[in-house]
Amino acid sequence: MENEAPVPRVGVVVYLLKGNAVLLGRRLSSHGHSTFALPGGHLEFGESFEECAAREVKEETGLNIDKIEFLTVTNNVFPTNQSHYVTIFMRAVPIDPSQQPQNLEPDKCSGWDWYEWNNLPEPLFDPLEKMIKGGFNPFPTTCQ
Repeated sequence: MENEAPVPRVGVVVYLLKGNAVLLGRRLSSHGHSTFALPGGHLEFGESFEECAAREVKEETGLNIDKIEFLTVTNNVFPTNQSHYVTIFMRAVPIDPSQQPQNLEPDKCSGWDWYEWNNLPEPLFDPLEKMIKGGFNPFPTTCQ
């Protein structure tokens, strides 16, 4: 069993939007350490993408979210640490836009903040950076 190939995992991350800003936190894990990333985590058995998105955002930031919807999926292989993630990207908005995010997992993230889409911090977590450089925009194209 020791020489089994790594198994892909499913991650769900959330573009949490407020006005023209997106919520990002600075990672503290060994993979992507000190890069800015979206809130999210692993899909649990039997969980829908929407349920996972709401749970992960609540666990990490204390925020309740609404208007949760699927955006896209990516296939990310990280050879250096032998990991492979199928990542589900969701979009949502905070139920209470005046509520401030809390850092509820300080061992995984140094804190959360809102960043204007046209002025994102650097460095971004590699999968997020590739999406943005590829022209991806999480904001709705129609007025809401």
